[in-house]
Amino acid sequence: MLCRAALSCRMGSRGRCLLSRLRTTASPSHMQYIPTSGLISQNARQWSNIPFITMPLIRSHGKPFAHRSELKHAKRIVVKLGSAVVTRGDECGLALGRLASIVEQVSVLQNQGREMMIVTSGAVAFGKQRLRHEILLSQSVRQALHSGQNQLKDMQVPVLEARACAAAGQSGLMALYEAMFTQYSICAAQILVTNLDFHDEQKRRNLNGTLHELLRMNIVPIINTNDAVVPPPEPNSDLQGVISIKDNDSLAARLAVEMKADLIIVLSDVEGLFDSPPGSDDAKLIDIFYPGDQQSVTFGTKSRVGMGGMEAKVKAALWALQGGTSVVIANGTHPKISGHVITDIVEGKKVGTFFSEVKPAGPTVEQQAEMARSGGRSLAALQPEQRAEIIYHLADLLTDNRDEILSANKKDMEEAEEKGRLAPPLLKRLSLSTAKLNSLAIGLRQIAASSQDSVGRVLRRTRIAKELELEQVTVPIGVLLVIFESRPDCLPQVSALAISSGNGLLLKGGKEASNSNQILYRLTQEALALHGVKDAVQLVNTREEVEDLCRLNKLIDLIIPRGSSQLVRDIQKAAKGIPVMGHSEGICHVYVDSEASVDKVTRIVRDSKCEYPAACNAMETLLIHRDILRTPLFDQIIDMLRVEQVKIHAGPKFASYLTFSPSEVKSLRTEYGDLECCIEVVDGVQDAIDHIHKYGSSHTDAIITDNEVTAEYFLQHVDSACVFWNTSTRFSDGYRFGLGAEVGISTARIHARGPVGIEGLLTTKWLLRGDNHVVSDFSEQGSMKYLHENLPVPHRNIS
Repeated sequence: MLCRAALSCRMGSRGRCLLSRLRTTASPSHMQYIPTSGLISQNARQWSNIPFITMPLIRSHGKPFAHRSELKHAKRIVVKLGSAVVTRGDECGLALGRLASIVEQVSVLQNQGREMMIVTSGAVAFGKQRLRHEILLSQSVRQALHSGQNQLKDMQVPVLEARACAAAGQSGLMALYEAMFTQYSICAAQILVTNLDFHDEQKRRNLNGTLHELLRMNIVPIINTNDAVVPPPEPNSDLQGVISIKDNDSLAARLAVEMKADLIIVLSDVEGLFDSPPGSDDAKLIDIFYPGDQQSVTFGTKSRVGMGGMEAKVKAALWALQGGTSVVIANGTHPKISGHVITDIVEGKKVGTFFSEVKPAGPTVEQQAEMARSGGRSLAALQPEQRAEIIYHLADLLTDNRDEILSANKKDMEEAEEKGRLAPPLLKRLSLSTAKLNSLAIGLRQIAASSQDSVGRVLRRTRIAKELELEQVTVPIGVLLVIFESRPDCLPQVSALAISSGNGLLLKGGKEASNSNQILYRLTQEALALHGVKDAVQLVNTREEVEDLCRLNKLIDLIIPRGSSQLVRDIQKAAKGIPVMGHSEGICHVYVDSEASVDKVTRIVRDSKCEYPAACNAMETLLIHRDILRTPLFDQIIDMLRVEQVKIHAGPKFASYLTFSPSEVKSLRTEYGDLECCIEVVDGVQDAIDHIHKYGSSHTDAIITDNEVTAEYFLQHVDSACVFWNTSTRFSDGYRFGLGAEVGISTARIHARGPVGIEGLLTTKWLLRGDNHVVSDFSEQGSMKYLHENLPVPHRNIS
């Protein structure tokens, strides 16, 4: 492009150019653009339902990204800022705070080594603010000279012509960008273009070269249409095989394709595309938009400012997508997300609408959640015997297909060992065996037996008044999202509990167990088909990030994480408006009292720590009464741990008693998940309780003593989900409690605490049966009186 460059450089402390402005001269007359042979492909993809595209530009850098998760690999990114994003609500002036946040995000990505370009609006709004101020000031001076007084109330600001506003606002807009990018030691360059500039092949090559040179020098180009001289758009010029520059949406698309950008982020004042006008009752945000889907979208009106509307954005996005550039349309004005919307998109988070050419083979996760809700309601409507029959059938399928299950699990184990990414405790959780499958089948049959009296059980009956009776009955919670890692046996367990309680279920397993999960899910679907409720349980196989799943607050009612403490913490942090049931850590204690029996101590401590050290109910800290130190019992404990190859970490008090102590513990709040534990000394039962409350996780804690008074004091005063006397902490388990299985262990102080079985997956609703009753009948002048009589609760006969 023929450019007149006005370079204004200021050297910063690092000797870098902090501003570089490049203004292009507009072509004096319209020149018809004829595509050159180098821009035409005989094998170009044709989308007949997009009339303004006939032949796409060929991209040497390949196809656009197929999935959001790939966006983190985007190197060259165009950020398009719509007028509604850049300007204030009154359309006079810029939204400075919002703009500063956008500049910060662009700077972060630029400093990561990406090549960032900005297509910005705002010159007209900024100029309108300046011109209004000048006109008011001029009018007030003239009025003061003529009337001798400053009466501004009758002054009117004339309608300002947009081109004049653009001319007055361009310099101020760029100066603002300069000041903001300077804070991050980043240089910015301004480029003004018009549609006519793209019709001249020489100018297009010059523009391309200028932009490449700026990017090579780590400069952020800031591009805008030269609204001071821009002519009206040519009619039907889109039919020439390219997209004409009618607004900044088309400009961003055209530049992105010309520059072979990997991604365009189009920021507007709406969240993205909706299947009906935003704000309507049934409007749903479209997560992924595919070519051809525009026929099912109803476009609303344009934004309060700017030349383009959502239809223009979609056309520009599809043109860029066909040219090989990925596109995301998102909200850049929402105060809760605008501060990180750009970086979230690049990280692959589910923000706005992502344009993709690749349609998934199966339903989206949103569709799966809706299917689970519908299927769950059908499941809850079945008779208890029918739900039990499904679970019994699943237990039989696990036994009958044992070899196939173990073969799939063997593949997962081999892949995990080959990659070497899983720690030994996680490898142990991943492994399935004949014994595990047999225990699993037994547990499922226990769940089936208990499901006879779960959904619809009457908890309370009250006669409110004559012929007015109230019942409280159990009902399913709704749709559960269970996220589990490295434990395929969790899938049939949780499925059985969901079936028994009539809940819809979304399952998200770790990829390390994909082969095992697939076969177990297929068997679960086979069991559900027995009564036509296959939709009730869904396995999420898409590339959904856990954080994105946790945002589906309108589709999911409860999240249950099963995995590492880090996974649980991440989910608790990411969940937006959805309750999370679980525990982040399993820091379990065993306290050996001064009156503990020698024969009990070594057995219980060994089982608590060594039977399955990766379990969340394994002992992590051994508390020893100080009177036991330097006794034969203490020596036996230490010898047993050494024989079992348990690495010992000394607590601060324990270390003070020793001349040569083991490695001192880094933290008393450590969940080792392996053959390691901490030993600490306490002065007595109250000191042990205080330690547990300070450093424990409210999971499972045990006391070993022959003193019943001391034991009862411990049981009553330790505030944990499970508190044991003279037993291993490993008993903290749904199967061992007789619940059949568990969806997890909850340490939260809610209705479900400890191992959560069927009861923890139920809530209640109230049923009121009357006969023409109204509240006014119970007033002082009314004819009815409240009785509030408790009625007997019926019990089901369970065979």
